[in-house]
Amino acid sequence: MPVLKLNKHNSRKEIEFELNYLKSLSIEERFELMRKKTKEIIDILEKNGHRRPSEIIKRT
Repeated sequence: MPVLKLNKHNSRKEIEFELNYLKSLSIEERFELMRKKTKEIIDILEKNGHRRPSEIIKRT
């Protein structure tokens, strides 16, 4: 993966760099990246106790 080096903070160039990188990936690579990031987010949520299994709620 290429690295962006800037002397000053420039949001526009950062976004442009990210988009160019994503455009360079094949569809399979994009899906694999999404799967990895999804797993990473799930692991972080579980580690911090924010992910709970669904519950059955009994209505009275």
